[in-house]
Amino acid sequence: MENGCILEMQNIEKEYYGNKVLKGINLKLKPGEILAVIGENGAGKSTLMNVLFGMPEIYGTGGYKGKIIYKGKEVMIQSPHHAMELGIGMVHQEFMLLPQFTVTENVKLNREITKKTPLSALGYKGLELLDRKQMGQETRTALDKVGLGVSEWSLVEGMPVGYMQFIEIAREIDKTGIQVIVFDEPTAVLTETESKRLLNVMKKIAEDGVGIIFISHKLDEIIDVADTIMVMRDGEQVTTIPAQGVTAIQLAELMVGRGIDSSEIAEARDFENAEAIMELKDFHVDMPGEKVKGIDLSIKKGEIIGFAGLAGYGKLGIANGIMGLYPAAGQVMFEGKPLKLNNTMEVLKHHIAFVSEDRKGVGLVLDSSIENNITVPSIQVYHKYLKKYLFVTQLDKNAVSRQTERMIEELKIKCTGPKQKVGDLSGGNQQKVCIAAALSLEPDMLLVSEPTRGIDIGAKQIVLNYLKRLNREQGVTIMVTSSELKELRSICDRIAVITQGKIAGILKPDSPDADFGVLMSGVGKTAEVI
Repeated sequence: MENGCILEMQNIEKEYYGNKVLKGINLKLKPGEILAVIGENGAGKSTLMNVLFGMPEIYGTGGYKGKIIYKGKEVMIQSPHHAMELGIGMVHQEFMLLPQFTVTENVKLNREITKKTPLSALGYKGLELLDRKQMGQETRTALDKVGLGVSEWSLVEGMPVGYMQFIEIAREIDKTGIQVIVFDEPTAVLTETESKRLLNVMKKIAEDGVGIIFISHKLDEIIDVADTIMVMRDGEQVTTIPAQGVTAIQLAELMVGRGIDSSEIAEARDFENAEAIMELKDFHVDMPGEKVKGIDLSIKKGEIIGFAGLAGYGKLGIANGIMGLYPAAGQVMFEGKPLKLNNTMEVLKHHIAFVSEDRKGVGLVLDSSIENNITVPSIQVYHKYLKKYLFVTQLDKNAVSRQTERMIEELKIKCTGPKQKVGDLSGGNQQKVCIAAALSLEPDMLLVSEPTRGIDIGAKQIVLNYLKRLNREQGVTIMVTSSELKELRSICDRIAVITQGKIAGILKPDSPDADFGVLMSGVGKTAEVI
């Protein structure tokens, strides 16, 4: 193996429809090494791993540039099954287990052990039987290695999520000839005790000579377990450094530091004496992976306030909780009156609109037309675009067309016309349709989560400029949640940094990178800046 590396990814580049998401990434992994790959959402970590595993979405969109060198030879990994045959495994963040199967059946899926029968000995191979005893013994050995005492013949259904994660790991280490394992956010759903146990298991696996790629947003875990750390940002490789001696603050600064030019920072505006449009008091949200654990915040009328923070620390939960998409508790005051929690329609009727981070799952109906996506929410909430004739109510098709065409023009949505299906649009234009639908509700307050995720630079700027113009010209109060700190600093009046489900501090957009790094790392706290 060249340079003692089991795996090398050399100058990896990947584009999606003209948007370059990987820009010359070089990764090296030695046997027994734990390499941590860190970066904010959208940094390119998942895409890089999709390249490594030959995921269909890579080859279905033009493939990639660069080389993968495995055990000293260049390989073109065509599929996850091919990766497994080579000895590359993956422990997924989202469990890939079959609940109705036993632990052994899950561990041995597609690698079942069979034994001969009298008929199979005559050449009828399809009449071999499963060697359940041998399968169970080998599964038991793998479970013991990860320290999981559950029976190898128990059903997976109903097991705690921590058990499921360890079963995923047992499945990977049970594979013959495994040389590399990727751990993708393995502790995201685990308790603190389970997380510590998992990190110890990773160390033991590495001691056996298996190379490990560890993807996580929990910087303390990275420092505890990694030998080497690769930092990614905006599809680029910022640096690769030894883990020894590094601090969480240094890592956070590398992840979020943009060297932003002063001309790109939003101009200062004073809202100190402005009235509050919304107040959050002891606000909690039970959003899986993005829990909010009691925040107090006053949002001033007419401002743009941003929410920053690493993935999994709770920033996305705030808007989703206010909108009633996930269970929320505490109190939300809007324009001086209590806002009913856990009732999306009630929130919308108060002229609070939402652009979800999940545009395909929540924000859009992909099989429907642009005009339906833009106007149906307003029809449902406010009964707009309807004409009444005595006892008959009819859709005002002309009003629908006028509104759709106006939004297409304002947001520069590239399409063939209002009747085009949203699913046929690019990601950037789909995002613009989401915003258009929210604006058709004529909101006094607009909540926008990850407004530029997965869209090209040109579309990003159009979206950001439009949000700023909407705020400045129409006085709409805007709450922006984003993993792109640079973008928040370009449009926001204040930026609240969320760590561990709480507000670590609130900074002005022209605050030093180091201040943001300290807060985002979760090891520091700064007094609120109003």
